[in-house]
Amino acid sequence: MMENSAQKKLTLKEKISYGLGDVGNGFMFDMGQIYLLKFYTDILGISAYWGGLVFLVSKIFDAFADSSVGAFVDKRKVGKRGKFRPFILFGSIPLAIMTIISFMAPDFSDTGKIVFAFITYMAFGLSYSIVNIPYGSLAASMTQDSVDRASLGSFRAIGSQFAMLISGMVVIPIVLYFPDQKLGYTVGIGSMALIGVIFHYICYRNTNENVIRVPKKEEEKLPMSKLFKLLLSNRPLIALCFVCLFMVAGSNLRTAVQLYYLQYNLGNSGLMSLLSFTSIGIAVIGSFFIPALVKRLGKKKTFIIGLFIGIAADVANFVLPANVPTFLILLTIGSLGLSFALGLPWVMVADAVDYHEWKTGQRTEGIVYSSYSFFRKLAQALAGFIPGVALGLIGYVPNAEQTAGALLGIKGLMFLVPAGLNLIAAVILIVLYNLTEDLYKKIVDELKDKQKVNDSLKSA
Repeated sequence: MMENSAQKKLTLKEKISYGLGDVGNGFMFDMGQIYLLKFYTDILGISAYWGGLVFLVSKIFDAFADSSVGAFVDKRKVGKRGKFRPFILFGSIPLAIMTIISFMAPDFSDTGKIVFAFITYMAFGLSYSIVNIPYGSLAASMTQDSVDRASLGSFRAIGSQFAMLISGMVVIPIVLYFPDQKLGYTVGIGSMALIGVIFHYICYRNTNENVIRVPKKEEEKLPMSKLFKLLLSNRPLIALCFVCLFMVAGSNLRTAVQLYYLQYNLGNSGLMSLLSFTSIGIAVIGSFFIPALVKRLGKKKTFIIGLFIGIAADVANFVLPANVPTFLILLTIGSLGLSFALGLPWVMVADAVDYHEWKTGQRTEGIVYSSYSFFRKLAQALAGFIPGVALGLIGYVPNAEQTAGALLGIKGLMFLVPAGLNLIAAVILIVLYNLTEDLYKKIVDELKDKQKVNDSLKSA
């Protein structure tokens, strides 16, 4: 059934608590994204090639794990704690443990260390999926109000950016405080993981599942092949998946090469802290404007405008001569625009859940979210592997003066390639995404009317 509280306005406490859930996610996920490759090469003692391969294989494994977790979550019955919230509560502790284990450096042989890295990071990825897929699905079950969903997306984006900011500022000082860096990583990563568990508990404690639909018996027996086949009829979801593939790949590619650009093109790698603080700070500020923009323009237009602001800033940064003031000004403008685009996809996936139920009669939050997450993981896998290949192709030589061609190549990887990928994402969104605000309102009204009829038949 779908409860009457589906249209209830969410409180500020619920929105903040939901956003804190992604702080918890980030305090564990960001450890791997920011520090693990350097830990592998400098502390564990495996080559950068094997470290990159661990990321590539593990992310592809994660992508398929997401689909299995999503299907499992959808088939789970609604309990007294809800359908999704128990995974956040009970899954956070194993996730924290795997986060810490991933940053251990046992005294194994070279082969043993590589095997250890593969096993632990893949296990971490599975643990993360068990928490993150239900967390993402939770938004669709909290409300069907369009503005409230946009607000949830804003708080999630703010939580994610805040986690990235704190993760980037806190861990290395803790590591360097200890003479033994192995111990430093254990304390630093362990502290972040513990705090992450606390934020997950706050999210569990202060959120509610208001949109609850108990599947019919015949729906529970649908095979996974049939469920995934039904996803192909969900045009908004398909559009969002491919938008995500290009947009996230561009964002992660930029993150991977930005230190090279600062060191060789701008001649100042010390700008990294300022770059992180500026881009993340502006993204947090921009996230606060998302609900108002969505209310005025709708999700699709806000998303597209954000992408084109980011594209324009990147193209300008590529065309203009490299200098610090111009770079920072355009970075600020681009980060503001992209904050709109990066803050909306999870909200629009929640709308795709309702579209899917309206179109097929099946409400499958887990599979819908895991399908979207599958494409995010593919994008992360490619963005983690491609920079190493690309740097080799442009003639990059580590710790040396770069040729003009290599500098142009680094600049292109930093700005032109992400701009091109965002342009493809914008075109896909314009052409394929068909879920307008008016259609979504019609969908919600029809789902509510259908539920009223079903409830009246049951009570007759």
